[in-house]
Amino acid sequence: MSDPIRHECGIAAVRLLKPLAYYEHKYGNSLWGLDKLHALMIKQRNRGQDGMGIGCCKLNMQPGQPYMFRMRSSKNDSLEEVFGEVMDDFKDITRKVNKQRKQIAIERDTELVKFEHDPQAIKDRFEFGAEIYLGHLRYGTSGSFGKGSCHPYMRRSNWPTRSLMVMGNFNMTNTRELNDVMRRRGQHPVVDTDTQTVLEEIGFHLDESHTQLYHELRDTNMDGLQIPVEISKRLDVAQIIRESASIWDGGYAIAGAIGNGDLFVMRDPNSIRPCFYVATDEFIAFASERAALRTVFEMNEEDTHELPAAHVAVVKSDGRFSMEQFAEIKTPTPCAFESIYFSRGNGATIYHQRKLLGEMLVPQLLDAVGNDLENTVVSFVPNTAETAFYGFMDGLRKQRRVEVKQSLMEMWNSGHLDESRIDDLILRNWPRSEKIAHKDIKSRTFIAPEQGRDQLVSSVYDITYEVVKSTDNLVIMDDSIVRGTTLKQSVLRILARTNPKRIIVVSTAPQIRYPDCYGIDMSELGKFIAFQGAIGLLKDRNRRDLIEQTYENCLIELNKPMVEQRNVVMDIYAPFTDEEISAKIAELVYPQGTSWKGEVHVIYQTIENLRCAIKPYCGDWYFSGEYPTPGGCAVANEAFVRYHKGKTGRAYDTLFEP
Repeated sequence: MSDPIRHECGIAAVRLLKPLAYYEHKYGNSLWGLDKLHALMIKQRNRGQDGMGIGCCKLNMQPGQPYMFRMRSSKNDSLEEVFGEVMDDFKDITRKVNKQRKQIAIERDTELVKFEHDPQAIKDRFEFGAEIYLGHLRYGTSGSFGKGSCHPYMRRSNWPTRSLMVMGNFNMTNTRELNDVMRRRGQHPVVDTDTQTVLEEIGFHLDESHTQLYHELRDTNMDGLQIPVEISKRLDVAQIIRESASIWDGGYAIAGAIGNGDLFVMRDPNSIRPCFYVATDEFIAFASERAALRTVFEMNEEDTHELPAAHVAVVKSDGRFSMEQFAEIKTPTPCAFESIYFSRGNGATIYHQRKLLGEMLVPQLLDAVGNDLENTVVSFVPNTAETAFYGFMDGLRKQRRVEVKQSLMEMWNSGHLDESRIDDLILRNWPRSEKIAHKDIKSRTFIAPEQGRDQLVSSVYDITYEVVKSTDNLVIMDDSIVRGTTLKQSVLRILARTNPKRIIVVSTAPQIRYPDCYGIDMSELGKFIAFQGAIGLLKDRNRRDLIEQTYENCLIELNKPMVEQRNVVMDIYAPFTDEEISAKIAELVYPQGTSWKGEVHVIYQTIENLRCAIKPYCGDWYFSGEYPTPGGCAVANEAFVRYHKGKTGRAYDTLFEP
């Protein structure tokens, strides 16, 4: 993705099912669970660069002993900072305790038991010596970007069964409506973000359940010391989630821990956000990516499972594992960008899908170059498009082999086999691939301010000179084109130095036409190059009336209940074919101010091919405008109103403002 976008966060959770002594005995490591959490987060660090946080919960702690801890950071190297600080604390405690124990062992002439091999001491004295671990990698799409916005969020109480820690990969489209519900209830929400809303909503129903159980048990004259134990047993976590999520609209994978030791992980009814898990007799672990679980725990594909839509997985404090449905299951629409770009490409399914996305673009490319592969050079930018590039090259070779076979059969059937013709047929017009653009991995463009990023991109990309001829078509594969800014101001300017006849940019994703509101920071319509192309065509063809009519229609729709709204923004694209918009995009991204006089063409994946490649289900609302939840259409309409008024910012942040 040459245009960087903030996207889906990453989650990881590890629940140990044995005492810490078990892991010390078997693996020689009482902190085995913490190490596995660290490994899961390293394998998913592609999912968050704005910060991270970890939390833990200890089981069966004595009254008066702390049992829940967290640590967060929003620094560029937050993963290293947090785990480095945690382990520094562990080393400090180890040195102090071992020094004390050594002196006692000498005085009493007893064997020294080192702290690092004493599971109970680690649990008692080290904050992250626990049985439940939560980890979160953040890509911020709302709220601030400081440490305070990093997950997990906490809600503390002197009752363990009311203490709560929550984190997730999610966006709610109706955050303001949810806050209004809390206000009408009598609550006073201070922070107006969906994360705080989720925490407080679950916390409210947790409090309600706790209070009801407390009064029931107290009225039976149960001993006060036994009441917390009994509440913990009877706490129905699935029902709490069922009540909390009843009016949520959005995409989410949310994990949380209650202070008594109950762990829960839930997934939205449309499967928009990904979540996978593995369960053994030693541990249960969850992650945003299947490949991370497979690698960290050395599991086979069949041993890892997808958390079903509208289900919550619960691990009670006593280790009982259950899965319950908490809402109506809707049509599965998992985010297509997981396959196109976000997930690491080493998962079997993701790898196959990306190769297929590349291969399916072959017919459009052959048509664009007139089947002249002899004068066509194929490459890719950025590195995330590499797998699709392999599929694309495979598809070109397959197509060429079909042509060669057909020609050979024609010569054979006609009885005119000619050696020179066979040599010419086989040796010429085969696909050529080269490494044209090289990114200097020592420079990280994602941390640059937006206004200076284009200049930085120009300096971090190198090109291979004297490979492309002036008669060549230079084909560059990209996994998606969002804004086109980097393409125009940086990438195409760099590629133009190779002086090809034509540069053809091939996107493995279709045209991004509509805002996302379920976890990706693609919300401002005016920044989408496809939207700019459609608006440009309307102005070119004197159809400004349609722009004004769409604005009026959006206002009408926004006055309707959310469930009755339709996506009026689709009307903007209706007069044009995909090819017409692609041609306008090519015009908009042409690198101005260079001496190069060649042509730029842009080819996009079709939605039909996307759905064919990403089976069995594909969420493609940002391409098609077909949103999986009612909130999506409302966000699209609000986004157009904000564009028309010249306002910036996310539509779902202001959707329910008076």
